[in-house]
Amino acid sequence: MSSSTSRRTFLQAVGVGSAAALAGCTIGSQHDDLSVVENEMESPASLSPAASVDVDRVAADPRDIPAPITRTEPATIEVEMETTEVTAEVEPGVTFTYMTFDGQIPGPMVRARVGDTVDLTIRNNEENSMVHNVDFHACRGPGGGAEATTVAPGEEARLRFQVTYPGAFVYHCAVANVDYHISAGMFGLIVVEPEEGLPEVDHEFYLGQHELYTTGAAGEEGHHEFDFAAMAAEEPTYVLMNGEKYAIGPQGYDEMQVNTGETVRLFYAVGGPNLTSAFHPIGSVWDEVWEQGAIASQPDRFVQTTPVLPGSSCIATMSFPVPGPVKLVDHALSRVARKGCLAVIDVQGPEDTTVFDPEPA
Repeated sequence: MSSSTSRRTFLQAVGVGSAAALAGCTIGSQHDDLSVVENEMESPASLSPAASVDVDRVAADPRDIPAPITRTEPATIEVEMETTEVTAEVEPGVTFTYMTFDGQIPGPMVRARVGDTVDLTIRNNEENSMVHNVDFHACRGPGGGAEATTVAPGEEARLRFQVTYPGAFVYHCAVANVDYHISAGMFGLIVVEPEEGLPEVDHEFYLGQHELYTTGAAGEEGHHEFDFAAMAAEEPTYVLMNGEKYAIGPQGYDEMQVNTGETVRLFYAVGGPNLTSAFHPIGSVWDEVWEQGAIASQPDRFVQTTPVLPGSSCIATMSFPVPGPVKLVDHALSRVARKGCLAVIDVQGPEDTTVFDPEPA
């Protein structure tokens, strides 16, 4: 069974594909701690039919990040980005035209070391309809480079900047209607390692959260246009991890797989544009958290929930003494059950009943 088919089956099975309750009708029975089974009712005919998709997925593969840096001297990092506007499914039957860096949400992680120079080339795909640019929070310079990188469709620009401080920093499109561009998917993360590097872990993953404001209700099948009034009111239709509803985990793209006894470092970007995330692992805690990606600071230890501001990030580590899914959520839980904000780390391995015993004798 393909990942897209299994994801569609999962969403339909838990009832999140039904739009009736989310459009204001009565909510059905509670399915589990993350989803709601809806009553079957006909959706209002307020949307045009779902559009043909340009790509099968916009959700970035959480494993697809540059390797940790082992060199001891500064270097020049060449980065190429293309801004693309693509139509894809938010969930089965629901389409939206996203704006992206390199066709993925969040945009590709850029990884550097303090003292490195980033040599950026940004291209605006000729088939796009809007001007785009990029503002790096790791860049000291006007607009974080936004002014220098503003490109119309079919154009490209080049920017060089030195990264002079460590941390995990958001980048995003920053043209007029910046909130619209970020909401539609244009944000990512640049990680600047300290000179001594980062401690070794078994796995690294990369996720990003953002809100999507549309003219339909969550789960309402059809093509959703962007809703500026809903964005001004800060009332999103969806709150998403990696751009799609429930995309990352055994229910979708099962790409965050680990074994018991292993360690994970997670890079988490919140594009926003408006909501603060209450980032929480169900079934574990963050062993260490560097709030706002401030890797030069001492981490907090054994943290249940950490706030991640819009336009900011966190770096967190985890360990896994027992098997089972570890669900990563925004603990403003209506965003999980009704708006799609969930990713899952799939932990396999032997049981350890001294730590967790679901059936004690």
